[in-house]
Amino acid sequence: MPFVGRSGHLLDLILKAAGYDRENDCFISNVLPWRPPGNRTPTTAEVAVCLPFLKRQIDLVQPEALVLLGGSAANALLENEEPISRMRGKWLDYKDGSGRIIPVMATFHPAYLLRNTGQKAKIWADFLRLNKKIS
Repeated sequence: MPFVGRSGHLLDLILKAAGYDRENDCFISNVLPWRPPGNRTPTTAEVAVCLPFLKRQIDLVQPEALVLLGGSAANALLENEEPISRMRGKWLDYKDGSGRIIPVMATFHPAYLLRNTGQKAKIWADFLRLNKKIS
């Protein structure tokens, strides 16, 4: 199950505060279906192996919007190397397998927020942007 432990609990609180129910309103996935040893950043090879499966999940779910939590997820799916601090707070685009453009909000990973509590206001602002976009 993606996002368990302290990070998952914080994500659940963020989602609830923003008016979302994890079980009914969201489809949550990871770039890798496993945690890399030592919880390190996924390697380029690992991402290359797993990314087609994540993209297919997105094609099947057909979400209204994507929220990418953390730089690793954003860099993998958007195929760039931008720091999350430059991507967050603005709408980006993801083109799915059928050519449909899906709005993307990249924001901080909950684990980052546990270490940098002063950044929580920024993720709240990002979820407010999400609410405005899909309402």
